[in-house]
Amino acid sequence: MPRTMIIGDVHGCLRELRSLVDLLHLQPDDEVVFVGDLVDKGDDSPGVIRFVRELSQRHRVVVVEGNHEEKHRQHRRNVSRGVVREGEVNEITSHLSPEDIHFMENFVPFHKVEQHNILVVHGGMPSNWTEFPTIEQFKGLSKTKQRKFLKVSRTRFVCKNTGKFRSMGDESPDDPFWTEIWDGRFGHIVFGHEPFLSGPDVREHSTGIDTGCVHGGSLTSLVVENDGSRHFISVPGRLLVEPRDC
Repeated sequence: MPRTMIIGDVHGCLRELRSLVDLLHLQPDDEVVFVGDLVDKGDDSPGVIRFVRELSQRHRVVVVEGNHEEKHRQHRRNVSRGVVREGEVNEITSHLSPEDIHFMENFVPFHKVEQHNILVVHGGMPSNWTEFPTIEQFKGLSKTKQRKFLKVSRTRFVCKNTGKFRSMGDESPDDPFWTEIWDGRFGHIVFGHEPFLSGPDVREHSTGIDTGCVHGGSLTSLVVENDGSRHFISVPGRLLVEPRDC
């Protein structure tokens, strides 16, 4: 029976990704979902993109766009317009094939695993939202509203009184991490973006699976069986980058 494999932030760690996929023993009907941030920090970001693209030719693969993929997408867009801002990076793009770039352009803002009431996002969720769009509704938003949506869906901290998204640098000492007050109104959220070096952060209505592969932690997959039961499979990471804000 088909399973859903949700994989945490890879951050260019091709060696670990290959090892993890080997352990998953993927079957033809399995769905593989990545929470985003396939690239940057590690030692082979182009190789990771190529590996995931080739994996998508054999299995159902969904990649949620992380903030690092968005950064490169914006850079490619600026280059196409003849506007290159100082400090923007292009080392990854220069090593990608046209097929790789096309693949990245089709990453999604979120993914719903309807049969298990799971919502996969890159970062988090404010608690003041009362409705959540479909993919088609998201595509119908203006570019400005899409960018705002992506920023807010990478929430780390929220206002303890209102549940509203707090921008980085605007947090107060009393603001909780978003999972502390998330009530599950849009389903069980599986997310990355925030590294948990001691292992997955499992709560009633959320599961964080960025276990800091590139920071010397591990690369983790949440395996959701056809009956809805869940377990983790992980491989050790390498300390390629000291932990810091992502």
